[in-house]
Amino acid sequence: MTREIVLADFFSGCGGTARGFADAGVRPVFATDWDEEAVQTFRLNFPSVKAVRRDIRELKADEVASIMPPADEAVRLLAGCAPCQPFAGHRNAATGEDERSGLVLELLRFVEALCPQLVFVENVPGMRRASKSDGPLTEFIEVLEKTHHVALDTISCADYGVPQTRSRLVLIASSFDLGEIKFPVPTHGPTTEQPHMTVRDAIDSLPRDVDGPDAANVSSHKAMRLSPLNRKRIKATSEGGDRREWPKSLWPSCHSGGFGGHTDVYGRLSWDKPAPTLTTKCVSYSNGRFGHPSEHRALSAREAARLQTFPDEFEFAGGLTSQARQIGNAVPVVLAQQFGEHFVRHVAKADSAADVVSVEAPAASDGHYAVAAGQAA
Repeated sequence: MTREIVLADFFSGCGGTARGFADAGVRPVFATDWDEEAVQTFRLNFPSVKAVRRDIRELKADEVASIMPPADEAVRLLAGCAPCQPFAGHRNAATGEDERSGLVLELLRFVEALCPQLVFVENVPGMRRASKSDGPLTEFIEVLEKTHHVALDTISCADYGVPQTRSRLVLIASSFDLGEIKFPVPTHGPTTEQPHMTVRDAIDSLPRDVDGPDAANVSSHKAMRLSPLNRKRIKATSEGGDRREWPKSLWPSCHSGGFGGHTDVYGRLSWDKPAPTLTTKCVSYSNGRFGHPSEHRALSAREAARLQTFPDEFEFAGGLTSQARQIGNAVPVVLAQQFGEHFVRHVAKADSAADVVSVEAPAASDGHYAVAAGQAA
């Protein structure tokens, strides 16, 4: 019989990781984040989970341990998706000055205290570049490898069913005696039977008119108002197009000499392609390729949530700006689900192997079977 997997979710945000793992059959039992409205959202959607707003540096390990089931009753999964902003491409040179860059190392206290059999860490690829020799990720891996098999890779979320070309660095680890742990096989893309999910797949069924009566029945299906000038700009932009299509009369004064390489700003999405990476400004037309493919507006929060694969019943606390921040910071739900299902299969394999060892092991002198490998906490 496969044991239950329970999740302690650090830097939990609004709950993208927890929802995906829950959909895979993992039970979230603890979550913590610094963002107050993200924690409110988490509590809205996971009322039975202990969710606390806390700076992880002030969180005591025994506070988490007291929530977890005994290690011999359930497999412990520790997830930690530390703030990615210190490692974003435009900030790489400054990571040494950003106090958040070392927060991933705080997870080691909880690895030591909780003895999780499984670990999941997700961040931007820049975290790897910032840790090539002696950065926080390198230190984290070196310590974790003393007790766990570790796998690390940069993946495209589109390859796992997310309608977004979001590139993420993922680390998974297991202390089970099964040898190396491998990544789940991609489910979407040219090497599979399923094509990449598109913007149309994700949002086409939502009401186009966010001010109409139908939209009122969909939570968070609200969009930011555009200024008259930005409304002219988006009307002058075709599906999948950008500001290079505008007449010069619509150019911002700061771009009078041209736009350079920053073409995504003020861009529209393409219906039949995955979206680009959603950010914390994903409902702002002027901050990325976040214009609706055909409507003269930016994405609504619910459309952004669908592109992050949140189900419509997932509720978000806070105003529109806060919801966008929560959505953009989240681990895509379907991505977490794919890795959650991978962990479930991994534990089933470990338990099956342990059962075989138990049956075949010679009886000990006291009449009891020897302890099966992989069953110890």
